[in-house]
Formats: sequence, C-alpha cells, structure tokens
Amino acid sequence: MALIIIAYSIRVVREYERAVVFRLGRVVGVKGPGLIIVVPFIDRVTVIDLRIHTVDVPRQRIITKDNVEVSVDAVVYYRVQDPLKAVLTVRNYNVAVTLLSQTVLRDVIGKSELDDLLSRREELNKELQRILDELTDPWGIKVTAVTLKEVVLPEGMVRAMARQAEAERWRRAKIIEAEGERQAAKILEEAAQTYERHPAALRLRELQALIEVAKEKNTVVFYPITLGAEAASLAALGLEAGRRARERREEG
Repeated sequence: MALIIIAYSIRVVREYERAVVFRLGRVVGVKGPGLIIVVPFIDRVTVIDLRIHTVDVPRQRIITKDNVEVSVDAVVYYRVQDPLKAVLTVRNYNVAVTLLSQTVLRDVIGKSELDDLLSRREELNKELQRILDELTDPWGIKVTAVTLKEVVLPEGMVRAMARQAEAERWRRAKIIEAEGERQAAKILEEAAQTYERHPAALRLRELQALIEVAKEKNTVVFYPITLGAEAASLAALGLEAGRRARERREEG
C-alpha cells in the first residue's frame, strides 16, 4: 500500500512543461520541471505545455473596405507565458485563441482595401499579431507571430486584374516607343541641319549608303542622279561653250 501511495505522489514534469497544482480546489502553485511531490487523492495536477502552439485559422470569407469579397486563411503561433493565468482565466486556451483569431482576422481584413491586402501583407501580419497579443495577454498567452497563408480572389476579379496588368504593359510599351521616336526625330533634325550646312557630307552619306546596298549579291540598284545634277549642268555648259569657240575659229 505504501508503494502505491508513493507512486501516486511522485510526478515527473518535463523541461518544457509546468504543473499547476490544486489542493482541495485551491491553487498551491506552479511546479516543475523535474520531480515533484503531490498528495495522492487530494492534489489535482494540470500540466501545461510551454512550447509554441500552432493554430491553423480556417478560411474566412471577408468583404474588404472597397467591397471586394476575398477568402483568407492564416496561421497563428503562440506559447503559454504564464501557466497559472492560462489555467485560471480561460477554460480551453487553444480553442479560445482559435476563435479569437478568426474574429480579429475578419475585423482587420474588413478595414483594409484589396490593394493593401495584396501589397502590405507583412504590415497586416504585424497588426494581427499586435492585436491578438494584447487580447490574449490577460490569459497568460504570448502570440509570437501571425502569417496570412493564402488570399483567394473571385474569378472575375482575377480576370479584371489580369486585363489591367496587360493594359499597363501596353501603356508602358507605347510610352517607350514614343520616347524612342522622339529621340530619333531629334537626332534626325540635328543631322538634317548638319547636311544643310555641309552638302558634301550629304553626298558622302549617299555614297556610303550605296556601298552598303552594293554589298548584297545579285542585287541591281537603279539610282537616279539628283544630287549631282547641278555639277552635270555646269559641265554640259562648259562643253557647249568650247564647241562654239572652235566653230568660230574655223570660220575665221
């Protein structure tokens, strides 16, 4: 009989656990870790795990501030900071944290716009953690992190955002193309002014273009001589003047 009493009197509490001992309904204290002694049939022991707990918040359908329906789920990480409060204040702290997380998630997301939900997720995580930590502090609970796991948008909204992104890409492409045209026009304007001041440069550029075209094999190029028309006319006038001078000498 003594051995049975001793066996019921000795409890082993692990390093990551704490034992809250009640004696005839009154709290004796928090014991552990290690070997603890309790009074059989009089003391009742509640063991609390101090490791981090993970709560998978079920997916919630929420209306955002700009009236867009989204489905959001999250993960909450918390640990018991004060075992005595966790036992005396709340009946089942794991269920309480789960339900409270759902409510806070709906409140925070409902006050946010869709763009903030998609682009400011890290800030929303910190805000959720702060609110949950403040609400669970009287329970002896410390919320260490909150993470929005997934944000599901309606199919129509996904298609609309895809069209918006495509239109934005087209807009940027048109702007880049127009900017290129503007720069090219400015360079051509400067080139035209240079050619106007230096006609020989235009002639050389024309010949260079002909050389580039002539590199292609089996290519016949019909090129009208326009830029050298004035020189050809002057040469023709010189030949005509010489012919008339010879005729006058022969007649004389």
